[in-house]
Amino acid sequence: MPSTELFWTFLIAISLLTITPGVDTLLVMRNTARGGLKDGVMSSFGICSGLFVHAALSAVGISLILLQTAWAFALLKWVGAAYLVWLGIASLRQAFSKKADHTPVRKEPSTALPAAGDYRPWRSFREGLLSNVLNPKTALFYMAFLPQFIDPQGAAFSQSIALAAVHFVLAMVWQTVVAGMVLHSRRWVARPGLKRLMHGLTGGVFVALGARLAVTQP
Repeated sequence: MPSTELFWTFLIAISLLTITPGVDTLLVMRNTARGGLKDGVMSSFGICSGLFVHAALSAVGISLILLQTAWAFALLKWVGAAYLVWLGIASLRQAFSKKADHTPVRKEPSTALPAAGDYRPWRSFREGLLSNVLNPKTALFYMAFLPQFIDPQGAAFSQSIALAAVHFVLAMVWQTVVAGMVLHSRRWVARPGLKRLMHGLTGGVFVALGARLAVTQP
């Protein structure tokens, strides 16, 4: 681990990064509205698990290779962009699906938890993991950010994994809070009209983010 001073600097910086809204937050919100708290938390677990992949790649220098090799970076960028567009299209399909109008809304007191929707653990984990791993901006961030807090006298791999573990905990806590906030609003979000609107908005944002990523220059 880095020195105490460096560690606190890392903690502050990574905390600010964690609470900054982005694709990961949007995915957790969408999936929580889709399948309940378990869906959001499992999606977050997949997202945060991807952090270890980026940490490992950064430690062995593969991220540097991706940055210096134009075709490799371009490939990763296009795959990530295509995945975001795919998520967006899936949300848009739900927004325009006639089934959304027939989703029953439970009439319960505001303190009761809404019924979970279509929750599939592996699907939630896979969506979160791929969303994070296929994001070249995360790979580049880890490549540029983590080395600043690595002690060159120690093992770079173990230090990178340890710092990723700190990020994992922070991100899981924050995204679980976000999922909880969405869960408490599901009583209104589950209404057919608002549900369509939410799927339409999130789908449009995912498609726009994917298109923007595709045209972004390294």
